[in-house]
Amino acid sequence: MTGTVDGWPCLQASFVAWVDTRKRTHCPMFQQSARIRQARNDANLSQACLAERLGVDRSAVAHWERNSAASPTVAHLTTIALATGISFEWLATGRGPRVIGGKGQAPPAIVMDYIAQSESEERLLLAFRSLSALEQVPVLEMLEAHAKAR
Repeated sequence: MTGTVDGWPCLQASFVAWVDTRKRTHCPMFQQSARIRQARNDANLSQACLAERLGVDRSAVAHWERNSAASPTVAHLTTIALATGISFEWLATGRGPRVIGGKGQAPPAIVMDYIAQSESEERLLLAFRSLSALEQVPVLEMLEAHAKAR
């Protein structure tokens, strides 16, 4: 950070340029990896427990939840759905009801409180994640102070 404008720290020009020139690719915030993690957490299962039920190593579950190139097979997705009580369609695609045989209104497939709800929020999140943990602290403190002052 360098300098201030109206009492607000200014971001370095290189960072601002990175945000402005960043190649925009369609990158949904709620991908299969997040759905697997949410299903496991909702079922109160550890990665090790889910891995045991699937007959795989815990590291396989960790890879699937990490949004890496690794994806579970259809057979593993089926077993995850059964072990967690989550709909296979929702787990695999993000569409349809989230829970199997839910009574009344099913919980939403996506909890909007935890994902970007606009392009500017997505840009902010992507830029924030590109910073090191040490660089994130002053940015977070600045935003919190601004929000508290409102």
